Amino acid sequence: MPSETTLNAKNLAALGAERLAELLLDVTAGDAVAKRRLRLELASCGGGNVTSEIRKRLISIAKSRSFVDWRKVKELARDLAAQREAIAVHVAATNPDQAFDLLWRMLEMAPSLYERCDDSNGTIGSIIADAREDLGAIAVEARQPVGALADRVFAAVCANDYGQFDELISLTAQALGADGLSRLKAQFEELEANAPTGAGGERRVIGLSTRGLIYQDDYERGYRGRLVRSAMTEIADALGDVDGFVSRYSEAERANPAIAAAIAERLLAADRSQEALVTLDEADSAFRQGGYWPNWQRARIEVLDALGRSSDAQEERWQAFERGLDAGYLRAHLKRLPDFDDIEAEERALGVVSRHPSVHQALAFLIDWPALDRAASLIVTRIDELDGNDYGLLTPAADALEQRHPLAATLVLRAMIDLSLDAAKYKRYGHAARHLRACEHLARRIDNFAGHSTHANYVEDLKRRHPRKSGFWDV
Repeated sequence: MPSETTLNAKNLAALGAERLAELLLDVTAGDAVAKRRLRLELASCGGGNVTSEIRKRLISIAKSRSFVDWRKVKELARDLAAQREAIAVHVAATNPDQAFDLLWRMLEMAPSLYERCDDSNGTIGSIIADAREDLGAIAVEARQPVGALADRVFAAVCANDYGQFDELISLTAQALGADGLSRLKAQFEELEANAPTGAGGERRVIGLSTRGLIYQDDYERGYRGRLVRSAMTEIADALGDVDGFVSRYSEAERANPAIAAAIAERLLAADRSQEALVTLDEADSAFRQGGYWPNWQRARIEVLDALGRSSDAQEERWQAFERGLDAGYLRAHLKRLPDFDDIEAEERALGVVSRHPSVHQALAFLIDWPALDRAASLIVTRIDELDGNDYGLLTPAADALEQRHPLAATLVLRAMIDLSLDAAKYKRYGHAARHLRACEHLARRIDNFAGHSTHANYVEDLKRRHPRKSGFWDV
């Protein structure tokens, strides 16, 4: 049980409201973001207008023009996150229409935020993405006039230079309804019809590519075309218009396995399974030429099942497993086998894994499956293929094997020790020393080293090869 000094809600509540209030004031002294958070909480409890507080803060942030470097971006992110949470939790509960407008305001602020922030770690972008999801979640409850909402969505999608309005049509589709989506479709059709032609007058050169000069009208036409197609495919999806979705892609594009898979998924959902299979098979030649197309494979299996071709679907699952050691496909394959047949098939599959050209991929599969006996055998027989630098795999592998397979765990630890010392990775000497101590403990449970060096001999060899690496030996 946690002690009375453990920091948890129950223990803190025992201090009493008055004492907690004093502590909060003390802890937030000098922390402007934390103080604003407290004010928002007070406003939400009737001590003020929380909507007004948030709106004023968002206006203040939007007006700022100072650059925020990586050292200060965390503070700005905390502030934005607090405003977003207050909108989603406090405002949306009582006034979804106001919450919708405030979240929209946050999304509109995104370009100015990105332009004056060092958001290399994506912190601000994550908050904007969360705000976008929140907006979609409350769009129906906000009950925006359909025509005005469609116009607003159209303008936002056309001004989506920083991705702040990505998937906005899908997120607001339910609120737009068929009428709003149809209005939106007409607006994008008009935009497509009025694309710049580039005819007449002097053409402005704005760049150079491997294919020659880049003209501004060509760039604008291409940009508008991509924008319209993206929007129209979202609209078609929202309306359940499969043919409208398909029509947005050329015949050449439909040969791409990823696009063929997207089309097949929609045809399958519309009970047009045979058409879905034809679509996938038309992309089959591109698929067989190489590349990794997981959605194509998954869609094909689903279509084969829908057509009642279960044996073909099972064969596809097995091939997908063999090709990438995909545990999900193997589990799906075994699940559909009769009793006892699955045991034989699993053994056959584990044999495929053990013989896989990549010992690291095979080991990862066997540890995760789990098949620790197979993993131990793999290590003992293919130890020379292990890369000691792959500590992200080898460390958990050693942990998983140490109880029942001390020799295999030892060999894994030795691989990481050898790599650290041979490559003089001095920052990892502390870890290597810890691994060596673990090897010493494991050695007491190993009766037969199966031709590998005993622990004493291994340590002696390390001393001979690395006598001067005090950063390792002195740890």
